[in-house]
Amino acid sequence: MEKSTKEKILDVALELFSQKGYKGASIRMIASKVGIRESAIYNHFKNKEDILNTIVSTLSSSSLDLLMAEKPIEESAKKGKSFLREFATSFKLLAYDDKSEKFFRFMMIELMQNAKMREIFLNDFHKAHLKVLSQAFFVMMQEGMIRSSDPMLMAQEFLSPLFFYRMQATLLRIDAQDSRQVATLFEKHIDFFWEMVSL
Repeated sequence: MEKSTKEKILDVALELFSQKGYKGASIRMIASKVGIRESAIYNHFKNKEDILNTIVSTLSSSSLDLLMAEKPIEESAKKGKSFLREFATSFKLLAYDDKSEKFFRFMMIELMQNAKMREIFLNDFHKAHLKVLSQAFFVMMQEGMIRSSDPMLMAQEFLSPLFFYRMQATLLRIDAQDSRQVATLFEKHIDFFWEMVSL
């Protein structure tokens, strides 16, 4: 099925944003790469910021959201190590999904120069993940599955390597290098972490 013009605009904009950043990618560039007149973009979007907002609202919600939608965290967390494996797998899948990878690259470019993107990253991505994980660790502590500790610190300790592995996979893929070894680290991290915290 052929993509609509709106979808093509979003795909091209994401590609250009991931290469040049928000400021470096103009409406003219987007239109040229899509193969339409610049004025035609305004049939679908108010301006470049509207394009950005659409991309962000579509891609800042991750496969983790789908994981959380299946069951309440109070129930999912009772699976213990299995829940952590599902969480890490959803994180890993984002690292190897083309659109998510481009969005991640774009976020990395923008974090240092764009206050709005920092806010989105910190609130919609980072804090949201930490909240889910800290709730899960609290449930696991109550269930006697893991040792008692600060659930937020535990969430930080679990999430940080996942973020680093995702960054590493993205950097290798940018340079067309083999990232299979990094892919295995997600699973190894679960085993290592669970051995450290389980009773």
